[in-house]
Amino acid sequence: MKVSLNWVKQFTDIYMSVDDLVKKIGAQLGAVEEVIDLGQVYQHIVIAEVVSCEKHPNADKLSVCKLNDGRAVQNVERDANGHVQVVCGAPNVRAGLKVAWLPPGATVPSTVGKDPFVLGARELRGVVSNGMIASAHELAIGDDHSGIVELDTPAEPGTDFAEAYELKDYIIDIENKMFTHRPDCFGILGVAREIAGIQGIEFKSPDWYKAPLGRIKPGSDRILLDVRNEAAALVPRFMAVGMTDVKVSPSPFIIQTYLARVGLKPINNVVDVTNYLMYLTGQPTHAYDADKLRSVSGSGDVVKLEARMSRKGEVLALLNGKAIELQDDTTIMITSNDVPVGVGGVMGGADTEVDENTKNIIIECANFDMYSIRKTSMKYGLFTDAVTRFNKGQSPLQNDVVLEEAVATMQYVAGGHVSSDVVDIHHGLASPEPVEFTGEFINARLGLRLGVSDMAKLLTNVEFEAKTHDKSLTVTPPFWRTDIEIPEDVVEEVGRLYGFDHLPVELPHRPITPALRDAGLETKQRIRSVLARAGANEVLTYSFVHGNLLDKVGQSRDDAFELGNALSPDLQYYRTSLTPSLLDKVHSNIKAGYSAFAIFEIGKSHIKGQQDRNEQEVPMEFNAVSLVFAADEKVAKRFRGAAFYQARAYLDALLKGCGAKIKYEPFSDEVVRNNPVLAHAAAPYDLTRSAILRDENGTALGIIGEFKQSVIRLLKLPAYTAGFELGLRALSVTANAPLYKPLSRFPKTTQDISLRVNANTKYETMKALLDDELMKHVDTRVSADLSPLDIYEKGQDKHFTFRLTAAHYDKTMQTAEISELLDKLAAKANEKLGAERL
Repeated sequence: MKVSLNWVKQFTDIYMSVDDLVKKIGAQLGAVEEVIDLGQVYQHIVIAEVVSCEKHPNADKLSVCKLNDGRAVQNVERDANGHVQVVCGAPNVRAGLKVAWLPPGATVPSTVGKDPFVLGARELRGVVSNGMIASAHELAIGDDHSGIVELDTPAEPGTDFAEAYELKDYIIDIENKMFTHRPDCFGILGVAREIAGIQGIEFKSPDWYKAPLGRIKPGSDRILLDVRNEAAALVPRFMAVGMTDVKVSPSPFIIQTYLARVGLKPINNVVDVTNYLMYLTGQPTHAYDADKLRSVSGSGDVVKLEARMSRKGEVLALLNGKAIELQDDTTIMITSNDVPVGVGGVMGGADTEVDENTKNIIIECANFDMYSIRKTSMKYGLFTDAVTRFNKGQSPLQNDVVLEEAVATMQYVAGGHVSSDVVDIHHGLASPEPVEFTGEFINARLGLRLGVSDMAKLLTNVEFEAKTHDKSLTVTPPFWRTDIEIPEDVVEEVGRLYGFDHLPVELPHRPITPALRDAGLETKQRIRSVLARAGANEVLTYSFVHGNLLDKVGQSRDDAFELGNALSPDLQYYRTSLTPSLLDKVHSNIKAGYSAFAIFEIGKSHIKGQQDRNEQEVPMEFNAVSLVFAADEKVAKRFRGAAFYQARAYLDALLKGCGAKIKYEPFSDEVVRNNPVLAHAAAPYDLTRSAILRDENGTALGIIGEFKQSVIRLLKLPAYTAGFELGLRALSVTANAPLYKPLSRFPKTTQDISLRVNANTKYETMKALLDDELMKHVDTRVSADLSPLDIYEKGQDKHFTFRLTAAHYDKTMQTAEISELLDKLAAKANEKLGAERL
């Protein structure tokens, strides 16, 4: 937001230097990005009068002019009458004009900050020219360089140009983000009010801004104006009025300079008035050519203007020279007899723009839903000054006063008269609600000792209505302060106006009791630590994926949340599981020369139809850890067994490190049907080479296995690839279990045991039985571990071989003790599974 200090000074005094003001703005209003001394840009430029103008003797398109500058400029060659000779190529130069003369030594303003061009006295086709007569383009006050500027000032020749047009000014550029919640500060009036407030000065808005003054009075010539609002939910207020016999021409030059200094391009007096008031109040308005509205809509003598929602396929040519095709029915459109003539709150249409032939106009002043405007702007890539203001939530209560001021200013600069009644369509306008609080409420949160009268003064300085009641205060915000709703909002306001730099610098009192550790963070840190020690590498991928990735791994796009405004074409959908994001990174890492690796990620996924139990409208977040192990065909030969066992090795290490217990079970279609989360996680896996991961309660929490051949082919994965995905719930229950266990000082003792069972007996069943039995018979002072050595199957028999490793913390264990343990294990296996010890 570029702020002109001269413009601000029209509404409030400034009692400090520019440097001090900039510091104060930075501390109490918003971050200052840049300060421009405009007076330096326009120094040495003088207002001069063309006293004679003759054709150049050696050039058809040049003129030799004599300028009267009142002898203001020193060290320049003059004739006997004291006039200065300048050669000019503008077609509109003539005797009697007042012009902006850039004498020798002056810098052309449009080149300042780029490659400065300093003028001198030089010959042009044999005639000496002392400097130049400037066009609007050269003065950086517009784009027109077809002719010189014809000044409309009563100032005498020799007057300093910057002085005459109030260009001895400073432009303070305040970061827009600081005003996101302050729509009023996107107008000079709002910023001036805040500058007064932070100086402790009482601000008074102009009378015309506080309430309508009854200045709109229709004349005898009438426009038949028919205005309708068919999008009331998104257009809270829709106002319009007609004017006839306007004369379109350049704006008064002083208005052009004020627009240019804040970055707006002067166009003509009608358009400039709408832009001037937008920058002054923060409320955009738009002027339509009334006759073009009739022509475009074919509505005969009636000028029709409507607000409605868009229809898919509609096309509109815009003022910026581009055309858009409406994609759906979510955009607010301004139409005439149902024909689109503008995008509401964003940009007008080219077919109804005001130009030099315009005689009759319709001025629209409306209020639009900020979220709708923001979506439209992003969807069609339309970023305008109107969008900047409307998407901050302008107050509809200012529309009537701004429209009245627009009409009054239009009559001043373009003539004409009001030719219709003001149409004002709304469905009730709520006034700001009063906010009540105590002085203690404010002081407790700011650490101050302000009295309620001090607080009231700070707030009334910026036009709040404040009533004190002993130790409490009732505050009613002005209509433009849409951000004040609760007492905490007033806390911020009082603190800012008083100055946060005045707040006491004291450390808060806090207990020394250590804060409890967050179980979720501890679990994630434990997972990272364990997998990193096992040799895996953590990656961070986007929570969004391309629709093609979902297709390749067999997940349905219909079950994924689609982004309405994707950051990138590659990030269209919320992922429904983590594994596809990892699989998408395997091929690029193989190509980069990593022949064998394991990557893992801890993250979230979302699935349509799965809502949070506490907030039904909020999608459930599924927290999980996923790992993928891959090795190219050259390196894969070094690993024993299938890729499944590599993934399992990592999972086993993770489970052991987190103190969790998981059961591996064969996959079944029934599990997938009844568990949509598991169904999406299992989509890329080959279910014949995968296992379900269940907790001790039998709840399915994940999957481990190898991937489908189709997934391997489409994602260009090595054949030796496997992975797992497991919900964090399985790991968080015992995540605080200590990782470290002291080693026994005494030697370990090992013995093997082989058991023969029926071929239908599963390894998991046998292992779980032996582990449970072992824990029953092992003393707490004994560390014992039963690990598999061999599984052999022949015919109807299956042989399991395990190795028992045990160590006592107080003594060396004897062989007999180990043998006794194994006898008990063999007896239980025989009892439960009919196992025969070999």
